[in-house]
Amino acid sequence: MVTPSVTVLGQGSASATPDLMRVTVTVEVRRPDVAGAFARAGVAARAVSAALRDAGVADADLSTTGLGVQADTVWQENHGQKVVGYLASSTLSVTLRDLSDPGRVIADCVAAGGDDVRLGGLDLGLADQSDLLARAREAAYADARAKAEQYARLSGRALGAVLEVTETPDAPGPRPMLRAMAAPASDASMPVERGESTVAASVRVCWALA
Repeated sequence: MVTPSVTVLGQGSASATPDLMRVTVTVEVRRPDVAGAFARAGVAARAVSAALRDAGVADADLSTTGLGVQADTVWQENHGQKVVGYLASSTLSVTLRDLSDPGRVIADCVAAGGDDVRLGGLDLGLADQSDLLARAREAAYADARAKAEQYARLSGRALGAVLEVTETPDAPGPRPMLRAMAAPASDASMPVERGESTVAASVRVCWALA
């Protein structure tokens, strides 16, 4: 005999203010010769790293992710591509864990490297998402139970024991959601909107109907 049951999909989410920021800092230097470009890029890169360490960034949160030298060319009519110099670059991935004033840290970094500095991507996130995910799962289960109870009432039944619980893998991952909350910033720094990071969970639950 088939046991009467109801199966529903519950969805939930939880949000928290990001507690870390990842920034990409690139030094680019153009010079007439390879050695000059590479040497100047090294000076600027060391100045940027020193400024970040002075701001309290740990060595483990500084990682060189790119290093290169290439010819800088222009197109000249009747001559084709002509080498006019060389471009040396160094890319640093930076993780900021103290977000009391990230704009100031970034400003100090830019000032240290001067006109050779380029800022790339910025990513806000959470160092540990386990608590946020647990709250999202609780919300998803509560949503599933509320739906199941409604269906049970509509069918003139009551919910019995849980027969099966399956977490669906297609729930969206952490995503930033901006809100009006900026980190304190001085006149020399760029304000940074921290926003919120949201984690979603989805669960399929089957209850027996009593």
